[in-house]
Amino acid sequence: MALETYNAKRDFSRTAEPQGKALAGEGGLYVIQKHDARRLHYDLRLELDGVLKSWAVTRGPSLDPAEKRLAVEVEDHPLDYATFEGTIPKGQYGGGSVIVWDKGHWRPDFDPHAGLKKGHLEFELDGEKLRGRWHLIRMKPRRGEKRVNWLLIKAEDDEAREAGDILKEEPRSVASGRTVEEVGKGARAPTKASQGGVAGKAKKTAAPREAGATETRQDKSENTADRPITRVRTTKAEQGEREKLPDFIEPMLATLARHPPSSGDWLHEIKFDGYRLLARLEKGNVRLLTRSGLDWTERFAGPLTEALEGLDARAALIDGELVVEKPSGASDFGALQADLSAGRADRFVYYAFDLLHLDGYGLRSLPLVDRKAALERLIPGQGAVRFSAHFDDAGADVLAHACGLSLEGIISKRSASAYVSGRGRDWLKAKCALRQEFVIGGFTQSTATPQAIGSLALGVQEAGTLRYVGRVGTGFTAEVAHDLWSRLTDLETRDNPFSTRLDSTARRGLQHVRPELVAEVEFRAWTSDGRLRHASFRGLREDKPAGDIVREEEAVERPENVELTHPDRIYWPAEGVTKADLADYYTRVWPRIAPFVTGRALALLRCPEGIEGPSFFQKHAWRGIPEQVRQVKDPKAPEDPFVAIDDLDGLIALVQSAVLEIHPWGSTLQSWEKPDMIVMDLDPGEGITWPDIVSAAGKVRERLEDAGLAAFVKTSGGKGLHVVAPLTPKATWPSVKSFTKSLAEAMAADEPDHFVATISKAKRKGRILVDYLRNQRGMTAVAPYSTRARPGAAVSMPVPWEVLPEIGPQDFTVLNIAEHLSSDPWEAFRDSAKPLPSRRR
Repeated sequence: MALETYNAKRDFSRTAEPQGKALAGEGGLYVIQKHDARRLHYDLRLELDGVLKSWAVTRGPSLDPAEKRLAVEVEDHPLDYATFEGTIPKGQYGGGSVIVWDKGHWRPDFDPHAGLKKGHLEFELDGEKLRGRWHLIRMKPRRGEKRVNWLLIKAEDDEAREAGDILKEEPRSVASGRTVEEVGKGARAPTKASQGGVAGKAKKTAAPREAGATETRQDKSENTADRPITRVRTTKAEQGEREKLPDFIEPMLATLARHPPSSGDWLHEIKFDGYRLLARLEKGNVRLLTRSGLDWTERFAGPLTEALEGLDARAALIDGELVVEKPSGASDFGALQADLSAGRADRFVYYAFDLLHLDGYGLRSLPLVDRKAALERLIPGQGAVRFSAHFDDAGADVLAHACGLSLEGIISKRSASAYVSGRGRDWLKAKCALRQEFVIGGFTQSTATPQAIGSLALGVQEAGTLRYVGRVGTGFTAEVAHDLWSRLTDLETRDNPFSTRLDSTARRGLQHVRPELVAEVEFRAWTSDGRLRHASFRGLREDKPAGDIVREEEAVERPENVELTHPDRIYWPAEGVTKADLADYYTRVWPRIAPFVTGRALALLRCPEGIEGPSFFQKHAWRGIPEQVRQVKDPKAPEDPFVAIDDLDGLIALVQSAVLEIHPWGSTLQSWEKPDMIVMDLDPGEGITWPDIVSAAGKVRERLEDAGLAAFVKTSGGKGLHVVAPLTPKATWPSVKSFTKSLAEAMAADEPDHFVATISKAKRKGRILVDYLRNQRGMTAVAPYSTRARPGAAVSMPVPWEVLPEIGPQDFTVLNIAEHLSSDPWEAFRDSAKPLPSRRR
């Protein structure tokens, strides 16, 4: 962009910004300016060709490679702008305060002009705050979108980190030491002495401490604002960052795991069955905040709030769980709700398990063990407020003991982890029984008791809609059943809140309600079609918004014995999908894809530079093949081995080898000559619409079922569909090819205006190719759940037949797959295998 655009947007008689003139700089200048305009953002500027190429990074840069930050391309700025700090008058373009948040130099990895043209700029920063390698990736524009959007992504190197927030840790200008708020108020730049000698750095002090020394609390009358929070496992004192007591911090959440971690530096805590609350203490006044920030102080006022107000702290923010305990000592959510309904406040107990702020210091960046040590010193031994102790034993042993005591489960936490809002894998939860929250979308009347509910219809949020997951009809006391009836009748509606029309069994006696209330339910398992099995009601969860309720997915860890070199390498530039993202995707879908890619010869599409670089198919072993990828000999051509994998390690090794598409044989290594599936590929010609493809798939299904075979369907990841039939491996390749050829030619003969069975593109205009040639020896089709090396990062996705009219051919991608794994439409695939019929029916 020329500087004419920059100059045209500004009245230099009113703003102190420098007038735009192209200059010959030294080259390589880099700056980020924090800009508190109509909306706070951070302006990234890189010197190139005598100007500053500029992007407005809406949420600011992140050191976490998993955080992809939107960067909107804006007009070029003059080099003089790199030192601008001050206030742009209101009414002027970009009116607001500006500070130089970071500055230094940048160095592109490749030709920056080519990178800007291509839409992928790779570079290294050497600033006072930001260092290491970074990516700028241009996104594909949406229809009607005028602005040019990019993604700013930190590369995975020694400067990357998941914990902490550099924007909060380092808020000051590297030029003047002021914050953007201070600039807005006209504050002068602080002296070096007041900054500890380093502009822009938060002041840190550390008092020496002898080994074995203990910290004593100061009297409340003393000034505690500058007291450091010390670590207990070192002889050197250490404290958090100075900060004002936050009004609220979004809680850190645990990810569901089938088993607790068996190795590594983990602490294990009891999982309580109550309300998650933040206790905010300031000058003797306490507020209790739910995980969504609601103030519930009045609901629990009494002995509990008095105990919290009596803690020996001027200001604190504590994370914990409020419970009511059974005589056995186990927390009881039902008893908690009963006490709330009865207005009883004498049995509330608050178990504190984390400390986020204490007396002017933010502690979230400190390791968990240090935060808990400071918390333990703050919390008295007994009473309404108690310290949540942890165990260093093996996670499996702690879980077994918790289940033996009829507790809900345990939470495992990395001992060195920082406190990071949102759900992550530094905290894992393992439960004694499956249990989670569901949105109530309807109810039935009790047949035994008037004005009481008999069951609840439940759902979870999925892709922006409420998906029905079944009913719960047990676990209600008479009082709870009547209370639910009273509350739900006020929410009655004629509209079905669920995303699909329910079948007659699910609709029987059901009264729909507005989906506003959340129920906690315990259940034994999920069925194959995504329904709850043996569900039991445990209580309402008023602390959790209905819009946040999704099916809890178990955490799956990527194997560590396969090293990913250059994990930040971009494979799909427009979507920002990296090698590491692809490895995480395959780790997540491994249980689904495994039966289709293990124990088979594979044909692989490799793209070493991503989808925009050169690509090639690889059927045979190559030099430097990873040890996790097996070489297998074809009985008919043993001199030229094929490749195969046996486990997740092998699949991740394929990712390391830049494999973006996996095409397996239709037979296994144990039975090379007898295929165990049929694949009919429906490939649309010019002018064919999606409803045409869906209709064609239905006709293939009818013919396969007429022949006595089961038929399953998946998207191809391109424009078409694959109809797949499982086979008992008895027939030979020639027999299977003959059968599928006969089917394709019959469709072309019956409807010549709609179908062709020949591969010639000249004959396919306005028609659909029924491609049967996948069903012969050595030919392959893309695997279910395999990615496609095409824009969009689409995958070949198995789907239920009934949803075909509601979806599109590329609706399923690496980025949204988590929304579509709640049920497995191909769960019965292998059990449905039948022998190839000897003759057509």
